[in-house]
Amino acid sequence: MPTELEELVGFIAHPNPQIRQIAAENLVPYSTAQPAIFKTDSLTPIKHLKFLIRDQPKIAEHALTILINLTSEPDILENVAADDRFLGIAIGLLTDPAEPNANLISMLLANLAKHDALLSLLTAKLPTPPAALSTSDLALNQLMDLFVKGAAGAYNPNADYDYLSYLFADMAKHPSIREFFITPQEYDGVVPLNKIKVFTEHKSDIRRRGVASAVKNVAFDVPSHPAFLDEDQVNLLPYLLLPIMGNEQYDEDDMMDMLPDLQLLPPDKQREPDANIVQTHVETLTLLTTTREGRDLMRRVKVYPVIRETHSRVEDEGVQEACERLVQVLCRDEEDEGQEKGGKVVGEVEDEDDEKIVEV
Repeated sequence: MPTELEELVGFIAHPNPQIRQIAAENLVPYSTAQPAIFKTDSLTPIKHLKFLIRDQPKIAEHALTILINLTSEPDILENVAADDRFLGIAIGLLTDPAEPNANLISMLLANLAKHDALLSLLTAKLPTPPAALSTSDLALNQLMDLFVKGAAGAYNPNADYDYLSYLFADMAKHPSIREFFITPQEYDGVVPLNKIKVFTEHKSDIRRRGVASAVKNVAFDVPSHPAFLDEDQVNLLPYLLLPIMGNEQYDEDDMMDMLPDLQLLPPDKQREPDANIVQTHVETLTLLTTTREGRDLMRRVKVYPVIRETHSRVEDEGVQEACERLVQVLCRDEEDEGQEKGGKVVGEVEDEDDEKIVEV
């Protein structure tokens, strides 16, 4: 005999929308406290919740919130992430410039990226969205254009799409997605990494954090490092160094050798306030020292003084250890190195904010 809570779960499929709304609203707290009540009848409640994201806005809001919380459960995560039809519906709603729950859908997709099934987005083709957004039928391109064009409510006044940065960060752990990020796309000729790098100093801490981790994971593709460092291609260094710099003064000789974007910064220049993001940027710089060319470039453009000041001014153990690892690489004698450095220097997205499931 079903419990009262299980009976309440059954009401989310009721034909009366008022009853569906009351049931969904009252079930939100139980999506974190008692997830088991949603696993009855071979996850039938999850099937109903997936259907409800197209319901009336308030019902859809509650259904999405419940799904976001429930995707911390491995069996539910797999069920939702492997449902290609559901993913197509969700992204279709996301590309609607009037969708009121777009941020919740972004959060759900970010959670689903914890499962490898979401790699299907790399090749999934969807109906072409509004022309103001994208001309590509590839799901991943549509999400990328949403993230870029939708920042701060520019595409949909109800959304900022910041949580898509977490989606990109998790997906970039996979070599096939890294290749996507460094390959010019046919529909616009732009390298996706160039689209997201500009957000390393964005006002949203969620966006900055996700982008920092995405860039770091893409940087594990060592053969692409020459393009990352080339001023005429990706030119990644300024977007990693500027966020970790404050208003400190540098020796004039050092300053003149620094990258042009880093010279003569204003006296009110603020350093990235989130120590985890600073650490991620420093670890990305360390990844870019994997090749001799990368190390020589960083020495030439005086990365060391920036890292020295970061180590001195950011009172965080993780940041200071990351700075020390990078300094050891930059200051070592290359003549004693018979081969490129080995071993694990930094790991893929290991900070807590990018590993945990988002809950609402």
